[in-house]
Amino acid sequence: MGLVYGYDVYLRPGNVARVLSRLAELAPTDRGVPPLEVTLPGGDRVVVPFTSGFESGPVDCSASGTLELDTSLLFDVDEALREYAQQSGSGLEADGRVRVGYVYVTVRFVSLLHPGYASVECWAATSRMSRLFARSAGVRKVFTGLAADSGGVCCLFDTGDGGPEQVCWLNGEIVREMVGGHRFPDRQALVATWPGP
Repeated sequence: MGLVYGYDVYLRPGNVARVLSRLAELAPTDRGVPPLEVTLPGGDRVVVPFTSGFESGPVDCSASGTLELDTSLLFDVDEALREYAQQSGSGLEADGRVRVGYVYVTVRFVSLLHPGYASVECWAATSRMSRLFARSAGVRKVFTGLAADSGGVCCLFDTGDGGPEQVCWLNGEIVREMVGGHRFPDRQALVATWPGP
C-alpha cells in the first residue's frame, strides 16, 4: 500500500452542508457526472458534482454515520502543483488552476476526536498525490480555507500511518504545530482548545 495523506477539517455538525457546498465550488465544471443529491442528518439536502461509491444515485445519510464522496478539486497553481500537472500530463485548466483527483472525502457526522463535532476527511488517492498534499502550499491553503469558510474549528494534515498530525488551522488562526509536540502533547490537549459545540 502506498502513501495515504489527507486533510481533516473539524466543524460543528450544522456546518456540514456549508462545507459540502464549498467543496462543490472547488470542483471542475466539466466532470461529466450527474449531480449527486445528499440528504444529511436532520433533513438538509445538498447537491454536489461528485459521486458516492462511484455512483450518482441519491444518498440518504439521515440514519448513517458517514458519507463517502469521490471528488476532483481545482487548486491555484504553485510550483508543486505545476510540477504535478506537467508529470501527470493534465496541464493547467483554462482558468489557470490544476485539477487533482480523485480526492476521496469521508464525512463523519460524529467525529472520532469529539462526539460534538463532525469531520470532513479529504484523502489523496495515490502516493504521488499524497506527496503533492505534503509539499504544496496551494493545497494546504485550500483546506485551511475550507475550514475557515465553513466555520471549522480545526484542520489537521494527516499522514494516515498513525504518525502525529500537523495542526494547520485552529480556532480562526493558521498554525503549524505537531500533535505530540510541546503545545499539543496529545489529541486530547488539542480538542480541549476547541470551543464547546
